[in-house]
Amino acid sequence: MTDNFVNLDVRPILRDGGEPFGIIMDTVAALLPSQDLRLLATFKPTPLFHVLAGQGFEHEDRELADGEWEILFRRTGIAHPDPQPTTSSTDLTGTWAAPVEQMDHRDLEPPEPMVRILASLETVQEGQVISALLCREPIFLLPELAKRGHSWRGGFEPDGSTYKILIRAGGRSGTA
Repeated sequence: MTDNFVNLDVRPILRDGGEPFGIIMDTVAALLPSQDLRLLATFKPTPLFHVLAGQGFEHEDRELADGEWEILFRRTGIAHPDPQPTTSSTDLTGTWAAPVEQMDHRDLEPPEPMVRILASLETVQEGQVISALLCREPIFLLPELAKRGHSWRGGFEPDGSTYKILIRAGGRSGTA
């Protein structure tokens, strides 16, 4: 069997601060049954692995030079939906304070929600919480939050079309 990959390089989008999730999902939707996806990204897009597993893809990832990644998504024909809401892997215990800021970014196109959320986090104190309503799971925001030391909890609301995320500001490197 010969691999038939459609190549998608989202590194330029990510370097410009964009969120390529929509382009990735459009590309996946346009794949022919005989095609798989070869994705190039500036980081290991772990949340995307779960999203595409839910659509019947397995992945093989390989780190390239300068911390960039190549991920091969191959069809398995078996979808593995994740019935659990997405939550952070850290700080799941304890009570969080009420959000100091609540944002509704459901009407914004990527990467604007991510840009606004990250900007808002720059204005709050460590330990304060912000919340945001989004029209999709922010899979490219999540690794950025972790990289910056923030904790988060999130998942789809019962309506299934609104993703709510709570983010607790962490410490910032380089600040006194």
